[in-house]
Amino acid sequence: MKQRRVARPSPSRSAAVLLLSTGLLLTACSSGEPAVSADTKPLSDPSKVSPAELVYPLDPYKTTNEQIRSLETAQDLLVADCMKRFGFTYKLPVRPAPRPNGTSLRYGITDEARAARYGYARPGGPAPDPEKLPEDSLPPAERLALTGPPLKSKPGGGLVLPPLTLEESRKTDSGRTLNGQKVPIGGCSREGHLSLYAEKKEPVELLYVFGMESEASTRAQQSPKVAKAVKAWSACMAEKGYSVTDPVSPHQALGLEADGDDGSAKAIAAAKQDVACKKRTDLVALWYTAEVGFQKELMEEHAETLSQVKVELDERIKKAASVNR
Repeated sequence: MKQRRVARPSPSRSAAVLLLSTGLLLTACSSGEPAVSADTKPLSDPSKVSPAELVYPLDPYKTTNEQIRSLETAQDLLVADCMKRFGFTYKLPVRPAPRPNGTSLRYGITDEARAARYGYARPGGPAPDPEKLPEDSLPPAERLALTGPPLKSKPGGGLVLPPLTLEESRKTDSGRTLNGQKVPIGGCSREGHLSLYAEKKEPVELLYVFGMESEASTRAQQSPKVAKAVKAWSACMAEKGYSVTDPVSPHQALGLEADGDDGSAKAIAAAKQDVACKKRTDLVALWYTAEVGFQKELMEEHAETLSQVKVELDERIKKAASVNR
């Protein structure tokens, strides 16, 4: 099983979802229950804490919300420094704050109070559109400095991929200059990213750990105990007339997403039943326990790569702190 993938510039949320859902990081290679060698003992007690407070084996290899904000700020400052070379004052983007862990819907809606008040709607309204790019409104010269010229085409078709490290990028000519300065491939936006994430070497794929999480969750959901609990949850929902099979997003099957219906009285009734059925079938506890086991199993399989992930993450956090100071 291939364990290493090179890093690319930070993908959009939709790209990340596609990457995980299509299994480009990891490929399922087991089924049933976690391997006997993996310690499947839960790290938290689902009966005493909310799903948002559950602890997972892979947590130490992920960035916290505070670290995410530090990395974003550092990358923006690096982009701004690059833009200065071309005579532009780069206005730092206003980034939405990372969602607090309390809004986690890893196993779908599970909180009675939230279900009774909001149904399937997100408190505070929809998340900001991650696809809206600030460079769309920039003058051509400034946009060229920020995003660089279009990628070149290969003679046989396709595009010439950009350099994967800052060191390589500085040795590669984009073919464009601006105010007497060579425009980097991918512009200052890519240079800022590479300065922080891939200065001299190609790091482990930035979504590697998230791919492991996704894989563990999928294996857990397909495991016999969890699959049985999901069927029991579905039967429980059917008692009230809800024909659903997906405990994470049942409101989609019920047609409660359009026109704000996810917070309607109908949605609230369904959400309350959803939470009650999850508790009756012990679905969250079973799923969480299985997920912990599969995460540990995957961690054993990919121990060497995870070790490198941790080293790179620590280095990146230190560099971001230095840039921000």
